[in-house]
Amino acid sequence: MPNTDWTKLNSLQIGKYAEYFAKMEFASYGLEVYTTEVDDRGIDFIIKNKNGHFCEIQVKSLRGTGYVFMQKSKFDITNKNLYLALLIFNNGEMPDVFLIPAQVWEVPNEIFVDRNYGNPGQTSKPEWGINISKKNYSILEIFKFEEAIKNFVKEEYI
Repeated sequence: MPNTDWTKLNSLQIGKYAEYFAKMEFASYGLEVYTTEVDDRGIDFIIKNKNGHFCEIQVKSLRGTGYVFMQKSKFDITNKNLYLALLIFNNGEMPDVFLIPAQVWEVPNEIFVDRNYGNPGQTSKPEWGINISKKNYSILEIFKFEEAIKNFVKEEYI
């Protein structure tokens, strides 16, 4: 049984753990996983199903509740083959894994937010974000990995 005291890992370690964990989740369903050599476009890896259909995956991790984001320049929500693998780490448990299509940000709301920074005095770049709280956690259930992955494995995907 792996360590589940996530406080023992720094932010770089938890991010790397999340990426490896996500790759293994996809591989466990028989999908091929291709790692990018350089992560300069925000894509952590690519998956391919048995019919040759590809999807790009960006991985983000979060301890408990809070906010995570993707720079708009590296997360094109018009790309129907782009997904966010979100791993949420709660101490004493294996991570919750969610697979979220980029298109959910086409209609931003209180959870899936659109932040258009770039005004004078703002140093942050425009981003797509997710607000995770105990109150809205249940809304993520529709993106649980175990359910969302079924579309990748089926022949009618894409």
